[in-house]
Parts: sequence; C-alpha cells; structure tokens
Amino acid sequence: MARPEVLNSIKQAERDADEIIAEAESDADERLAEARERADEIRAEAEEAAESEAQERLESAREEIEERREEILESGRADRDELEREARDRVDSAVDYAVERFEEAVNQQAEEAVDAQA
Repeated sequence: MARPEVLNSIKQAERDADEIIAEAESDADERLAEARERADEIRAEAEEAAESEAQERLESAREEIEERREEILESGRADRDELEREARDRVDSAVDYAVERFEEAVNQQAEEAVDAQA
C-alpha cells in the first residue's frame, strides 16, 4: 500500500473513530437523560406512596384516638353515675342524722328549761 493510501486510510479510520465516539457520546447522553427521567418517575412514585401511607397511618391513629376518647368518656360517665347514686343514698342518711341531732338538741334544751324551772 502506498503512503498516500495509508494516510487516507488512517484519516478515514480517524473519521470513523470520531463518528463512533460521537455516536457513543450521544447514546450515553440519551441513556443518561432516560435514566434521570426514570429516576424522577421512581422518586415521584415513592413520594406518592409515602404520602398515601402517611395519610393511612394518620387516619388510623385518629380512629384509635377517637375510640380511646369514647372509652374514657364512658368510664367517666359510669364513675359520675356511681357517685350520684352514692350521694343519693347518703342524702337520706344525712337527713335522718340531722333530724336526730336536731331532736336531741331540742329535747336537751327542753329538759334544761324544765330543770331551770324546778
């Protein structure tokens, strides 16, 4: 092969190599852009799933809190009712005691008045 043919062959090989490199760089850039786009999609899907999970947990927690609140209120109502029953039961005893003490005081004063006259 003559020298000019070798030089032309080398130049052609360099052009071919430049073209291959340019195509490879273009392909790499395209793949990188696709990978970034897919990563953005995956990130958005993950954020959406996380938000949905957080909402579900929040709703579940609210339901549990409401159930516990109702239990506490019901327990408080039961305690109140029991205290009211006990208080009503004691009213009669307290009235009876007060009447007895009053009668004793009246009787004692009457006896003292009788003794003072005698």
